[in-house]
Amino acid sequence: MYDHERSLVTELSGKPFALVGVNTDDDLDTIRKVVAEKNLIWRSFYDDGMSISKSYGINAFPTIILIDDQGVIRSINPRDLDYSINELIEEAETRSATTS
Repeated sequence: MYDHERSLVTELSGKPFALVGVNTDDDLDTIRKVVAEKNLIWRSFYDDGMSISKSYGINAFPTIILIDDQGVIRSINPRDLDYSINELIEEAETRSATTS
């Protein structure tokens, strides 16, 4: 999964897109090691108190939540992640073009 996420971040650089990770593992040192070893190039937050996860109703991992450029949750665990992301990017770019 990390390889595909890394390719998305690289491919969509400069687009209205951000990938954010949330990690709830117990050992922060292990998390840091994985981030370094797997070359995770996106922001990742340590959710040791589960406040982020609880706020979004996450109770299983991995969970993918797509949030549009307006801050609205549009999809949880989409079947076709790439298609769903591209659809939201197109909408954001169209909205941006019409307000410019």
